[in-house]
Amino acid sequence: MITEPSIAPGICDELVRAGLDVDDVTTLLRLAVEEDLDGGVDVTTVSTVPEGQRSVLDLVARRPGIIAGVPVAAAVFSYVGGDGVTIAEVASDGDRVAPGDVIVSVSGPTHLLLQAERPALNLLGHLSGIATLTRTWVDEVAGSGAAIRDTRKTTPGMRRLEKYAVRCGGGMNHRMSLSDAALVKDNHVIAAGGVAAAFSAVRERFPGIQVEVEVDSLDQLDEVLDAGADLVLLDNFTPEQMQEAVLRNAGRAKLEASGGLSLDVASAVAATGVDYLAVGALTHSAPVLDIGADLRQEA
Repeated sequence: MITEPSIAPGICDELVRAGLDVDDVTTLLRLAVEEDLDGGVDVTTVSTVPEGQRSVLDLVARRPGIIAGVPVAAAVFSYVGGDGVTIAEVASDGDRVAPGDVIVSVSGPTHLLLQAERPALNLLGHLSGIATLTRTWVDEVAGSGAAIRDTRKTTPGMRRLEKYAVRCGGGMNHRMSLSDAALVKDNHVIAAGGVAAAFSAVRERFPGIQVEVEVDSLDQLDEVLDAGADLVLLDNFTPEQMQEAVLRNAGRAKLEASGGLSLDVASAVAATGVDYLAVGALTHSAPVLDIGADLRQEA
């Protein structure tokens, strides 16, 4: 009987504490490992590495950044290596690392370590890149009272992981799915016949859910504030318009700036008094943090 690979219970507990679904992570790891082998074997490793050889593989930062995904990388090695590997998590998610810092150290059969190496690096580098970019935005608006929030512009199948990485970088999550909260955008407004009509329709159908409404003018802002919106997304407002929106709002709703925001204007936007900056780039454009894998003989 063939036993399906699984993740060690202790690492599963870590994933749960991080707000991640173990089944989702397991499915992703299975796909990543199967994609790498494509039904065959690692022809290079089985040709060059003696059967039974044991080594230590260190995942090492090559660039400075913020780490995210340590338990996910550990889960890769656990999934591939089972009881045959020993995993030491040297860094923790949210830590700032410098070049040369060891993040994860794994000992076990060399064949298994090299099989797990690339999927682990891909995930750890991607998530750490998101955390690093998020921290850059968070630092840019520090002291303003504004928070950095992500969007649903995520990689299909990786939303929970990517939004977790945003949290590791000090950012906040917007809704996780279409069912978490309502966000009335321009297309909904057109379909409903007006911004106030769209807001009222959602409030009537789902009375207990938070409703955010996108507006592209100060007149629309006044309309949705009078209707009782919880949160208003200011789409492509100038900083001057945002300041006026904050004055008109007078604390009635939370205000979120959105629409092509960039780091060079983040401080000025935050200074207007808005509550959130919505930044899709956190997940759709974050560069991968350069992390390498160094193999050494087991002591």
